[in-house]
Amino acid sequence: MPASYVTHRKQLELILRAWDMPEATAVSTAEIMSWADLHGIDTHGISMIPTYDERRRAGKIDMRARPTVSRETPVSALVDGGGGLGHANARRAMELAIDKARTVGIGVAVVRNSAHFGACGFYALMAVEAGLIGMVTTSASGIQVSPTFGAQARLGTDPIAFAAPGLPGEPFLLDMATTTVAAGKIRNKANENLPTPVGWLVKADGSPSTDPREVAKGGFMTPLGGTPEGSSHKGYGLSGMVNILSSALAGATLVTDPLHTKKPGTMDIGHFLLALDPGLFRDAADFRADVAAFCQTLRATTPADPARPVLVAGDPERRTAARRRQEGIPVGPGLLAKVRDVAAASGAAWIMDS
Repeated sequence: MPASYVTHRKQLELILRAWDMPEATAVSTAEIMSWADLHGIDTHGISMIPTYDERRRAGKIDMRARPTVSRETPVSALVDGGGGLGHANARRAMELAIDKARTVGIGVAVVRNSAHFGACGFYALMAVEAGLIGMVTTSASGIQVSPTFGAQARLGTDPIAFAAPGLPGEPFLLDMATTTVAAGKIRNKANENLPTPVGWLVKADGSPSTDPREVAKGGFMTPLGGTPEGSSHKGYGLSGMVNILSSALAGATLVTDPLHTKKPGTMDIGHFLLALDPGLFRDAADFRADVAAFCQTLRATTPADPARPVLVAGDPERRTAARRRQEGIPVGPGLLAKVRDVAAASGAAWIMDS
């Protein structure tokens, strides 16, 4: 039976606290992870617990770390994550960007010495809730994607999010990997021993694969576009942009560096977070009204299939969140068993079945 949002979030908090994460950090991190699961981003919430556990036991994530600001100007901030999990680091960085945007109109913060931070969209939405435009990117830990025309993995899923305020409660919120799908969707298929759809993965020779463990066998995830004929150079180019903003700008280890994720005591992932006040250019209320009208016009487009109306970025996730608040958040039995084992080994109370 699906667990309620409250129970789901509390279970994550209990596990994080059992890992010696400070209470305030654990509460914040659990909120961000549960937000992802609530909105149907099942790749970035509780499904990450076994991976986080593996990395912390390997000494790659310091659960007790707190972010610090190592360089700052009126419009920018450089945050050092201290080798900790990325959620608190990115949240602190976006808070700084928002504060600066409120004062001077724009704020940019980058983070180095960090780790996986969950769903980009959460942080972009922080900017929207402050009446601002938000843009977020992050480098990735896994090297699983070959550049267009390549036969060697060089890149990660390298996600990007963009959000703009419009109709209250219905902002434009795009959160996407620069690959055909997020790696977590493949991981979730593997957890339940299910095949992946054609197009998500290719073998080392470039032929299609539906094996969710194909990357471990020498295959690759596909960049957005899938094939050169499908314009995979676009996903490849976006991935390059994400790494330049997230890692090169922050001074984090580039995904192409042989030391990527191999430095002692840290994953050294980089993040980029921007907040922009539309009031720099025009009346902010008029901007929001235009965004709202734009989105409403798109939704009013005549659908090709009446059963599948046209949506705007953020709509599917909001619908999922509304349903899951009522029905609970589902977790596959394979994943649930893994998380239960992690909780037991960590000494965390198990409340998901209660």
